[in-house]
Amino acid sequence: MKTLLYALSVCLPWPLRRRVLRTFFGYEIHPTARIGLAWIRPRRLVMEAHTRIGHLTVFKNADLLHLKAHSLIGRGNWITGFPAGNRDFFAHQTDRKPALILGEHSAITNRHLIDCTDRVTIGKFTTVAGFQSQLLSHSIDLEKNRQNSQPIRIGDYCFIGTNCVLLGGSALPDFSVLGAKSLLNKAHTDTHRLYGGVPAKALKELPRDLGYFKRAEGFVH
Repeated sequence: MKTLLYALSVCLPWPLRRRVLRTFFGYEIHPTARIGLAWIRPRRLVMEAHTRIGHLTVFKNADLLHLKAHSLIGRGNWITGFPAGNRDFFAHQTDRKPALILGEHSAITNRHLIDCTDRVTIGKFTTVAGFQSQLLSHSIDLEKNRQNSQPIRIGDYCFIGTNCVLLGGSALPDFSVLGAKSLLNKAHTDTHRLYGGVPAKALKELPRDLGYFKRAEGFVH
């Protein structure tokens, strides 16, 4: 019944749709937040002030989507997870958190694929830029013949170039750039670096006074 109600709500004018989502689904949506023509169905949704989700984005099968103030998800993104508590899959991972969390003034642009079977955390003032990047938090453990998940963490003031792949257990430190078409497959720790390649490694140190690292507004004009 709730799925049908949600489907009917998608075509409602936004003020009425917001009321339906808050009343019948318990979603926390700030009056200045907005969802386009999109299918957004986490168990819990938190949209803080001035957040946006663009048209034709799908978010499903995860426990939490949290957009902090002034963050946005653009058009045509496909974001899925696997809800906690399933007895057949990931039963050995009792602390798994299927969630996507965006920090203040961060952005996921258009046409990306994100698997938040485990927690994907994107820090403040960070951009997942370009098109067709993939964040994949789960895979098959070949040795134990079972599916396994690990969180992905992207730090503050980071820039992810177009068409990158980030695997479960990987981390990009604060004030870092991941070059286009790179594969991030482990947790790095050195800040103010350009990472790139397959697999990605630190290529050079970046100046600490870059304008991107000091901006007070997330959107770059």
